[in-house]
Amino acid sequence: MKITILYDNTVYKKGLESDHGFSCFIEIKNKPKILFDTGTKANILLNNMEKMKVSPDDIDIIFISHYHNDHTGGLEKLLEINKNIKIYIPISFKFKSEHKVIAVDDAIEIFEDVYSTGELKNIEQSLIIKKENEVTIISGCAHSKVENILTEANKYGKIKYLIGGLHGFDKYEMLENVEYVCGTHCTKKQVQIKNRYPDKWIQGGVGRVINM
Repeated sequence: MKITILYDNTVYKKGLESDHGFSCFIEIKNKPKILFDTGTKANILLNNMEKMKVSPDDIDIIFISHYHNDHTGGLEKLLEINKNIKIYIPISFKFKSEHKVIAVDDAIEIFEDVYSTGELKNIEQSLIIKKENEVTIISGCAHSKVENILTEANKYGKIKYLIGGLHGFDKYEMLENVEYVCGTHCTKKQVQIKNRYPDKWIQGGVGRVINM
């Protein structure tokens, strides 16, 4: 599995553009390819995608964590380009499209070993990817609270990776049993998490590729 950060508040790879927002591209061998969130500005997302050799036509599924513009800004443009994308949105996001839209309320299986937490706290869903007995969590902003996301993900296996926006999360002891953390976008306590868990920390930013 490979996760490529395409939109983030900081740059990891020179030549790419940062902006407030988040998006990452998820590739799992022999599985549909997922774009998690779409950043704020379509032009920045598309330019970063082109430089990272990710085509809109590569996308099978767009998974939207929540309705805020810094996660949905590039959605309409991508749907204009690729007419075959299937979209998973939290049920609170009132979005209409000619594309196939699945509004998610409770936890569901998207395809084998890939799940939505369901919309937690009436605002946000996170993505859970299972590999054997371990799971990877992708979070947009964690408005639903990291502790609730971790509780849901623990139902599927031991948490190996926690990737994405963690907002103001500061219950650091809850990361003891998480193997790796890549706090991106809105994560306010990046320095504190990194200092406490230097061996767990993965630096994010546009262009960061995490191979698993």
